[in-house]
Amino acid sequence: MNTIHKTDEAFGFIPLPDSAGKPITVVGTDAIRDNFDDTCLQQAVNSRMAPGVTDVILNPDAHAGYGAPVGCVMVSPTHIYPGPVGVDIKCSMSLLQLDIPEDVIIDKQTRRALINAIVERTPTGAGRGQRTAKKSRHVDRETGVLAVTEGATTRVCEALGIPPEWADRCEDSSHRGHDGTYDALNNRLDYILAQGRIRNFGDKIGQLGSYGGGNHFGECEITRVVDRPSMRAAADVFGLKDGHVSFLSHCGSRGLGNLLAQGQFKDLEKKFRDWATPFPAGDKQLVYAPLGTPEANAYIDDMSIGANFATVNHMLINALVLEAFQEVLPGATGKLVYFISHNIAREEIVDGKKAWVHRKGATRAIPGGHFSLAGTPFAETGHPILLPGNPRDGSVVMVAQGGAERTAWSVNHGAGRAMGRKHAARTLDQKSVDADFDVSDILTNCRKYPIDEAPDAYKNFPEVLRSVETAGLAQSVAKLQARFVIKDESGADD
Repeated sequence: MNTIHKTDEAFGFIPLPDSAGKPITVVGTDAIRDNFDDTCLQQAVNSRMAPGVTDVILNPDAHAGYGAPVGCVMVSPTHIYPGPVGVDIKCSMSLLQLDIPEDVIIDKQTRRALINAIVERTPTGAGRGQRTAKKSRHVDRETGVLAVTEGATTRVCEALGIPPEWADRCEDSSHRGHDGTYDALNNRLDYILAQGRIRNFGDKIGQLGSYGGGNHFGECEITRVVDRPSMRAAADVFGLKDGHVSFLSHCGSRGLGNLLAQGQFKDLEKKFRDWATPFPAGDKQLVYAPLGTPEANAYIDDMSIGANFATVNHMLINALVLEAFQEVLPGATGKLVYFISHNIAREEIVDGKKAWVHRKGATRAIPGGHFSLAGTPFAETGHPILLPGNPRDGSVVMVAQGGAERTAWSVNHGAGRAMGRKHAARTLDQKSVDADFDVSDILTNCRKYPIDEAPDAYKNFPEVLRSVETAGLAQSVAKLQARFVIKDESGADD
């Protein structure tokens, strides 16, 4: 049994067996800490005890995942781990701020027209791509290759009708290979295709501009800026407009990223068996590669290809959503607030040293004045943090505080699951779930809202936010109030 020791109102720690090193940092109030399940805590210990790992942080949204918990941060200066990135490489959030006042979409017919215009352009569901949406943006093979090997470069954006300036509003608009070049990714993609590791590349490229299933969504919001001078100032820098319509998106690298990740798991599992190397804690989902080895280079390249897909996917979705709003409400304009990932490994400076920071269901949180934001629009304020809660309780835009240094400059990525999908389906009542949306006047594109994605399947979002703010990690700049949701009702694919 792993025990969390409380240090203050919003922090605790888990000591390692035999005091084997730096304890695991746990973020959360009593109400959060008391409800972590044993599997989640054991996965955190397993991850911290794995070779080369120097830090593990458990966020308030954490729950059991594959190998490492969803909602954790894992730091290593010497090794790369696919598990703490996951199979949906660079699953991310993006927010589009429109200039439409909230009263324009009070009318349900207007919102229904917007839903229809969006789903005509951005399909949902496992395996679905451009061919299933009559007003989607076709991506030819040549452009698709550029997208996954370069990301949101100017020529890729222009080819797909994406405003190139949106790249300045990305955590990372472009990923390069293990050696810092695009050539490494082109060579790796040539190898992948020649080996038949991705046999349906054209179909996977055809998923650019689509949401997928599971917990992925598009959500029309009303932006409510926090009425404090410092937060209003941050909102101005972010481009948020109080009392206006915005659009929040959650998705990742779709089928391409999944295939790349699954291939890497298989490759590394085979290497471990060939070398008779034991899996950390006997868990094959904690496979790793020492940095500088061919295996690590191959993983970094595959992750970067998947990450570039996810970036362009989000940029294209936002361009299509803006187009849909303009079709229904001519003259509407919109700008990207930010695009930020929560399933990625990045080389960063932690405690003054270079290390790979793996964020599995965790979000980067860097405050104003930090050297890494120099030259960006957010150098003085800190960058936007996009935290989805649930449609009923809302989502938030936050900004990091100095206390985030204690968590490797990271916060949670949302509310976090309180129930597994099967448990939610057994426990929750469909009529009550749908009635909840009716009472809140939230429309959806679903005949029945996916019960395993119901708000009550997730943790108490206000308590999660209280944990983050009490811990001094970040503060809320704006709340996002849902007006309609785009969701796949056919089942999970994440």
